[in-house]
Amino acid sequence: MHMPNRVLSILAVIVLAIGMAGCGPTPMPEPTRAPTPAPTATMLPTPTVKPEFPTSVYDDWGRKVDIAKKPERIISLAPSNTEILFALGLGDKVVGVTDACDYPAQAKSKEKVVSLGKLNQEKIVALKPDLILAAGITSKDDVKRLEELKLTVLVLDPKDLDVIIRDIILAGAATGTSKEATRIADGMNQKFESLRARIKTVSTKPKVFYELDATNPAKPYTVGPGNFIDYMLQMAGATNAAAGAKAMWAEFSTEELVKQDPDLIILGDSNYGITPASVKARPGWDKVKAVKNGAVYPIDDTLVSRPGPRIIDGFEALVKIVHPELFR
Repeated sequence: MHMPNRVLSILAVIVLAIGMAGCGPTPMPEPTRAPTPAPTATMLPTPTVKPEFPTSVYDDWGRKVDIAKKPERIISLAPSNTEILFALGLGDKVVGVTDACDYPAQAKSKEKVVSLGKLNQEKIVALKPDLILAAGITSKDDVKRLEELKLTVLVLDPKDLDVIIRDIILAGAATGTSKEATRIADGMNQKFESLRARIKTVSTKPKVFYELDATNPAKPYTVGPGNFIDYMLQMAGATNAAAGAKAMWAEFSTEELVKQDPDLIILGDSNYGITPASVKARPGWDKVKAVKNGAVYPIDDTLVSRPGPRIIDGFEALVKIVHPELFR
């Protein structure tokens, strides 16, 4: 710590009194003293702070992505990425999103660069982004075309909860918001570990039918093996009724549903008006255990299907449906 400088008082030279006129010799003045210099504080070197940018990161496709400067104009190509950016406090820097980006509400007013799954390359170029956050739903051809235009593209494509949390840290590193990303990730990890500890105590795994789309109620779509929601169900201590399906997004007939006879039905399409009452009214569904026992539950699918900061709330919602006894 630097010591303050001490100020020394310099006394004026005192001229001796003049003798009486005509009496004795003229007195000599005292020699002038050189002032003592004030001590100089020792200057410590200024600490060198390593700048955050330029930087390089590796994305979920194993690609090395070089980021020259802190992004000021960011485009998101998936709802999950949009939620991450807003959670990091970067909403004002988001200049483009998809037509499916509806959370938070401010995202709806952003320029749409993807509509009905189709990427508008010309609009993206016109927005002059510093960084584009792509996702697993982004085609590799689209990523390649954007890179050919000398645009910086980072792909977030997590396959499980741990990687989702890691990707928030990655997004923070790529946007200069590492402190906020760490805070979010720590909170998610804490909640995740608490839920996992509870799940370890259960001894049963109820069979669950997770409905995605019942446009045709006789053959609704559900989640098959390898689907992210299938993974979430397993993590929540459930057995997927469609574990034997041949596709990640599978149609399930009424006959197959009756055969599987799930303990619980979770309505991922409840945001589109599907209710337990409408399910009960479907022909043949009254034979299913979940329907007979009134174990049909709506859920906000955006919490479960979007690999972003709210995924931990979706996981908790699933656990509460599958194992309500853990919360009594």
